[in-house]
Amino acid sequence: MDHIDYEILKRLQQNAKMPMKEIASHVHLSAPAVAERVKKLEEQNVIEGYQAKINLNKLERSIVALVLFKSTDCKNLAQFCYTHPDVLECYRVAGEISYIAKVATKSVETLEHFIDQAMPYGTPSTNIVLSAHEKNIL
Repeated sequence: MDHIDYEILKRLQQNAKMPMKEIASHVHLSAPAVAERVKKLEEQNVIEGYQAKINLNKLERSIVALVLFKSTDCKNLAQFCYTHPDVLECYRVAGEISYIAKVATKSVETLEHFIDQAMPYGTPSTNIVLSAHEKNIL
C-alpha cells in the first residue's frame, strides 16, 4: 500500500458512496485507476465491506450503554449478547472485566430488562453514554 491507497481509504471512510470520479480528483488519478485500486483493496481484504451509518434515534433506540461484565460463563454470555437485538457490539477483553457489550435500546426500562436477562452470565456494571465522538482510523 502506498500513500494513494491510504488517501482512497480515507475518502471511502468519510463516504463509502463517494463516486470514483470524485476520489480520483483528490488523488490525481483517473476514475478507472482508482476503481482498480479499490478492487485490489477489496481482494486483499483491506476493505472488508461497506456499511450504512444508522441514526439510532430514528429507530427509537436513543439509550446507548456500555455494559461491562465480570463473567465466569463467557461462552454463554457471548451467545446471549450475539442473539440479543439490543446489542450492537460485544468485546471479549483481558483484565478484571471479561466482556463489554455496547447496547442501544429504547428506554431505561428496556436497558434494565437487558441487564436482568444478562445477570445469570456474569456481574454487570453499566455506563450510559452521554455523548460520542467517532473517529475514522485514517
